[in-house]
Amino acid sequence: MDCTVMMRSIPLRGFDQQCSNLIVDYMEGVATGAQGAPPEPVKEEGRHTTAFLKGFVVDSVEAQADGKKKVTWKPTKGDGSGGSDVYDTILYAIGRDACTGGLTLPKAGVVAESNGKMKVTCEQTNVPHIYAIGDVIYGQLELTPVAIQAGRLLMRRIYNGSHMQMDYDQVPTTVFTPIEYGCVGLAEEDAIKEYGLENIEVFHQSFTPLEWTVPHKQENACYMKMICNKLDSMRVIGYHILSPNCGEIMQGVGVAVKCGATKEDFDNTVGIHPTCAEDITTLSITKASGASAAAGGC
Repeated sequence: MDCTVMMRSIPLRGFDQQCSNLIVDYMEGVATGAQGAPPEPVKEEGRHTTAFLKGFVVDSVEAQADGKKKVTWKPTKGDGSGGSDVYDTILYAIGRDACTGGLTLPKAGVVAESNGKMKVTCEQTNVPHIYAIGDVIYGQLELTPVAIQAGRLLMRRIYNGSHMQMDYDQVPTTVFTPIEYGCVGLAEEDAIKEYGLENIEVFHQSFTPLEWTVPHKQENACYMKMICNKLDSMRVIGYHILSPNCGEIMQGVGVAVKCGATKEDFDNTVGIHPTCAEDITTLSITKASGASAAAGGC
C-alpha cells in the first residue's frame, strides 16, 4: 500500500537530526551515506518506499463522492507553491495534550499548563501532597518505562522511607521506524551546544548487518555513532544506532552509559561476532578526520 508522509519541519523532533534524516532517506529509498553524500536511488528488489512531502502543512481536506479524501497542502515557509492529491485514509500526528481537563485541578489548587500538563519537582506538583508521573509531566519524556520507573520510586519514597529520586537523564530508548533507531544521552547537536564542537569527539561507522547480506539489502544503510567528552576522559555522553533489533542493543549500552563508561571501556570490551553490536567495541573513525565511515571486510 502506498503511503505519503507530510512533514511540516524536521523529522523526529528532539532526536539526533543526522540519524533522523538517515531514517527518512532509508524510507524514501535513497542512500546518502554517513558523511551526507548526494542522495542516490537504492536498487533493491522488492523494496517498498515511502513518499515524503517536506515543509508542508494541510490547507484543506475535501470529501470525495467515492469516500476518498482530497488533501490540499501549502508550504510552511515562504511563498512557494503547494499541491493536492487524493487519499483513502488520513492520519494526523500533530502532538499530544494531557487529558486532565476532567480532573478539576483548579479546585485542588494544582496549576496546569495550556496543554494540560503539570510542572513538577521530583514528581511533586505545586500542591505538596499531589504528585504527577508519566506523560502528564510538562517538558518530560513521554515513555512508558519512564512513567513506570518514576511511579515505583515515588511509592518507595512515600511508603518505604526511600530517598532515591527518578533520574530523567540518559534514558535509553528506541524508535521503531522501518530501520530502527536507538539512542541514549545527547544528540550530536545538543552535545555541541553544551560542550562546544572543539570539546567533543564523534566516532562513527556505517555497516551492513550479516542478515542483510543474503537478501542483498542496501549496503551500509545502518549506522552508529558514539559522542565523547574530551574534557572528561572521553566519557560517552551520547550513543546512536540505526540497525535491525537495535532496541536489544540499546538496553545494554544504556547501562554502560548510565554507569559513566568511557571510550576506553568500550574499546577494552570484546565484541560478539557476527553482530551489529560488535562495532561498538571497534569504533575508530572520527568525523573530524573526514575519513569514510563505510565498513569493509567482515
